[in-house]
Amino acid sequence: MSYYTSIFWDLIHTPFQHIELIWGIVPLYFALLVNELNSAKANFCTAIQTGFSFIWAAAQWLYLYSKGHPHLGIQVEPRMAVPINLFVTFLVLALGAVALFSGLRHRFPKYGSFLGQTRFGNYFMIAIYPIQAHYLVWTWDRLAAIAVFAVPVWLLLHFGLMPLRKG
Repeated sequence: MSYYTSIFWDLIHTPFQHIELIWGIVPLYFALLVNELNSAKANFCTAIQTGFSFIWAAAQWLYLYSKGHPHLGIQVEPRMAVPINLFVTFLVLALGAVALFSGLRHRFPKYGSFLGQTRFGNYFMIAIYPIQAHYLVWTWDRLAAIAVFAVPVWLLLHFGLMPLRKG
């Protein structure tokens, strides 16, 4: 378990070690906190929040692609980008657009009410942020650490913020 704790810690603290990542990650933490203080039920307001968070994260990842990676000493061009990173970026962007559009229209697509579940969405955006920003690489161990800590983080946030939450 300490192995996955170490990996999870790397995922969480890496964005704060690089100034160019802080602008992208802090709004996701803020969105997670705001969502934890509001209703857990999926609704159109939470769909708008999900849409904004997803579009924000994808836009930051795309911005980092365009800027290159001076910390690695290379310029990243779309043909050099890792296919899984691009796939995840465009998937997040598409889900964000659908969630935002659904929230604004006050109508979810069939089987699309999960788009209003902002809490887990923000957790996953925060957890994969340094990977998608190319400061860490995708590995099965990192993916496992994200999955292993999903429930403990949710429990900590749920019960830790319960005194501050609205009725």
